[in-house]
Amino acid sequence: MSAILWQRIEGALAFGLAAVAAVLLDLPGLMGGSVVLCAVVALAPDASFLAYLAGPRVGAACYNLVHLYAWGMILVVLGLGLPAAPLLGMGLLWMGHAGLDRAIGYGLKEPTAFSDTHLGRVGRR
Repeated sequence: MSAILWQRIEGALAFGLAAVAAVLLDLPGLMGGSVVLCAVVALAPDASFLAYLAGPRVGAACYNLVHLYAWGMILVVLGLGLPAAPLLGMGLLWMGHAGLDRAIGYGLKEPTAFSDTHLGRVGRR
């Protein structure tokens, strides 16, 4: 199996784990009962694409920094350790977002163009 396929499978597993945990822990309840807030937090990492206004190198660096699994993991650990339920919820959403992106082929960006990722080119072939 190719490394790209393994990374897409890993992304699907990360998304699946975050989704199962979110259901079991009642994610909207963790986030103050707001499904809208959950959606906003889940999509927030994609705002990093605005850094592409400064060029592809800066855009890729910002996008990649925001789309690391590590940030979600840190928030989950903080949410469990403090305890702070909203941090736990944000961490699950962050990891789920990064995992889903990788599962569907939106990988970490190369500095050449938004459509160039470590998982291959995104878009029309």
